[in-house]
Amino acid sequence: MFNHKRKYVYNLIYIIITNKNAYSLFHIEVTTTLQYTSCTEISIRNEIIGKFFIIMEHKYTIGNMSCNSCRSKIEQALNKLEGVEATVSLNPPIATIKMEKHIPTEILQKALSEIGNYTISMYNGEEIKPHENSQHTHNHTQTSRKVTAGKYHCPMFCEGDKVYDKPGDCPECGMDLVKAPEKTGVLYTCPMHPQIIRNEPGFCPICGMTLVPMEPKEDDNTYRNLLKKFKIAVAFTLPIFLMEMGGMIPGNPIAHIIPDKISGWVQLVLSLPVVFYATWMFYTRAWTSLRTMKLNMFTLIGVGTGAAFIFSVIALLFPSIFPPQFRGHSGEVFVYFEAVTVILTLVLLGQLLEAKVHSRTNAALKELLKLAPANATLVSGDEDKIIPISEIKHGDILRVKPGEKIPVDGIIQEGETSIDESMITGEPIPVDKNVGAKVTSGTINGNKSFLMLAEKVGDETLLSQIIAMVESASRSRAPIQKLADRISSVFVPIVIGIAILTFIVWAIWGGQTAYIFAFANALAVMIIACPCALGLATPMSVMVGIGKGAQNGVLIKDAAALEQFDKVNVLITDKTGTITEGKPSVEFVHAFDGFSETDVIKLAGSLNRHSEHPLATAVVKYAAEKNIELSEAKNFEAVTGKGVVGMIDDKQIALGNKKLLEQQSVTVSTDEEQIVAEAQNKGKTISYLSIEGKVAGFIAISDAIKPTSREAIRQLTEAGIEVIMFTGDNPLTAKAVAQELNLSDYKAECLPSDKLEEIKRLQSQGKIVAMAGDGINDAPALAQAHIGIAMGTGTDVAIESAAITLLKGDLSGIVKAKHLSHGVMRNIRENLFFAFIYNVIGIPIAAGVLYPVFGLLLSPMIAAAAMSLSSVSVITNSLRLRGLKL
Repeated sequence: MFNHKRKYVYNLIYIIITNKNAYSLFHIEVTTTLQYTSCTEISIRNEIIGKFFIIMEHKYTIGNMSCNSCRSKIEQALNKLEGVEATVSLNPPIATIKMEKHIPTEILQKALSEIGNYTISMYNGEEIKPHENSQHTHNHTQTSRKVTAGKYHCPMFCEGDKVYDKPGDCPECGMDLVKAPEKTGVLYTCPMHPQIIRNEPGFCPICGMTLVPMEPKEDDNTYRNLLKKFKIAVAFTLPIFLMEMGGMIPGNPIAHIIPDKISGWVQLVLSLPVVFYATWMFYTRAWTSLRTMKLNMFTLIGVGTGAAFIFSVIALLFPSIFPPQFRGHSGEVFVYFEAVTVILTLVLLGQLLEAKVHSRTNAALKELLKLAPANATLVSGDEDKIIPISEIKHGDILRVKPGEKIPVDGIIQEGETSIDESMITGEPIPVDKNVGAKVTSGTINGNKSFLMLAEKVGDETLLSQIIAMVESASRSRAPIQKLADRISSVFVPIVIGIAILTFIVWAIWGGQTAYIFAFANALAVMIIACPCALGLATPMSVMVGIGKGAQNGVLIKDAAALEQFDKVNVLITDKTGTITEGKPSVEFVHAFDGFSETDVIKLAGSLNRHSEHPLATAVVKYAAEKNIELSEAKNFEAVTGKGVVGMIDDKQIALGNKKLLEQQSVTVSTDEEQIVAEAQNKGKTISYLSIEGKVAGFIAISDAIKPTSREAIRQLTEAGIEVIMFTGDNPLTAKAVAQELNLSDYKAECLPSDKLEEIKRLQSQGKIVAMAGDGINDAPALAQAHIGIAMGTGTDVAIESAAITLLKGDLSGIVKAKHLSHGVMRNIRENLFFAFIYNVIGIPIAAGVLYPVFGLLLSPMIAAAAMSLSSVSVITNSLRLRGLKL
């Protein structure tokens, strides 16, 4: 066996020496290979080398990658290489590549150069700044999510976080870019002289009138431009339509004014402004989609109407080259100027309606932006000075007058009031505040004035963080959207194939005017099958739903969390601060023989002075109420999940749960345990105090259950969610709380690692687990769970680890989140169903399958109208989420 081990080492050294690039990333399971006790030298060598190459892994830095579309293209290009398994991340821009044998970087670079201006180099382990020195071929600007207000983005979010400085078309899908709401506060203007605009109240410099607040104007340049083009399109399309339909009017008066011989030429002239001005953007987008092979709805519109227009021009100029199948009963070659202009005008109408409706989808974000006031009153010496909110600094003293919005996050320094926090938490009842209470930006002061200390300003405020999270989540993509993406990627080529097949079938079996029917039906197939509604189905619902949640105090980090939460069947919840108020108070203190209650309170309070735990705060407060003077503790140490230890008056003191005593080798007698059990059976939390290894007594602490916890747990249980409580408290206290709330199960005396392992165990059973907590000790479990839910009253670490944040630390917020996720996913499925069923029914009808039996054909113009309205119907259905009851 020794020789085998030695040969293993030799082979290992050989591989590392001959493959310098890989040695630092070398991963191999030594124990697995050394399990062989009888094998030849060559078999071990092959086993080692084979095992090495299968799992060889490199990391590379990717340059000029600045959007999710780029990331996807790069990942696909790398995975096409033989023996390569690549995973690419956007932030940081790193490709992790597993390969069976070493592939030179030059080969990887060649693969990326074929798809764009991307670079690849070995990763040196240094921190990479996202998108550093990126020269993206799409010519866009990538900015931080916190400063994208006023930027333009794709309404279908097919490019993820990508934003643009100017309006235009999305290079992925061709849709008009829409503008994110501006971060503007209240501006003031003169009612007599509207040209006077100020960012603070005052008087008009022209007439002296008091300036009045004005609402920021919506940016509707896209809508106005489309409306202008639509009016032009209608003005020129209507005469063409009347000329073509004139034969249906008794006596055909139009033919007397415009003879048939010149009617086609008049139609051509009238169609030019429609094609080459009002709707030329459709052809530009179609050409871009063909050039980049990113086929979309404009591909079908451009190819279909373009072919019809070119056919009509040739038929008008050179009618003699067409065979009889293209001619009507009187021998004329049929032209399609009417169909082309009507179709394009109807598609333009659809775009116009979408532009109008899009502004309503991010209404929640606009309302949040309006919460921040433009100005604040700074107390400077004996004077009050009105300053812009952007000039507020940490430590400034601000005066908030009755009815004003609170400008930044801070603490009340003087006065008392009631604050309307409904716009942040969704709760309509004002909250009473006094000196020392925290106040939040965007909330509304009641009928009393107060002074506050500015603690968090600018992007640090809760309102700014909410806006950033809502904006970020609105642009995220739900996993269900991958289904629509996969279908869309093959949908357009399939539709073109069906259109060609339709043309062939009608050309063969269409009768005397076969080619006329073939051309019209093929055109109808391409127009009615435009996949715009399919692409809009998911992002519209996500945007509206996440905004709705933000207005009700439920912040969703991304769309994936929204979708996953709808599947959750197990909820793990912490006790303190989640089920209970999180504001424990000391019920009583019990001292064992040889010690007094004063000794227990003094030592426990002295030790807890250095702890920020809610239980510690309760003990220190109790000692103050008893007027007990506290001592200084030395060598203080917090033992996670167990308690605290330290030295007081040269004595070793420990305060905590039973596990802490066991760690300190402190024993509790049977009689003492019986006394403790009586308190625990009543739901009290017990903290033991030991002095020099001997139990001196205990402190009984109670933490009231939140009034909303019982109803929330009942609703969650009825929704099919198993609610389990994990707590670091003792089994008796945990059992009392679990029984009172009818919980499915509970786990007591849980350390952070125990919570983590229990969640892993449940996940191994196929459970979809959500975890709710508010403490730093909950962060690992929140990160491990499928969905982490942080109470907004908790720590920043817990909130950062969670996928959902409840601004009000209340289980009723989880009920709201459940209703929201279920409502959004149901809405998405409805949208996808409408988009799918529309195409499933529409394409065969447009192809003419009903004609042999019922004699029905779908006009390309009707197909265009139906296609445009389908997209609007999807957006309208998404807007229904604004009325969802949470």
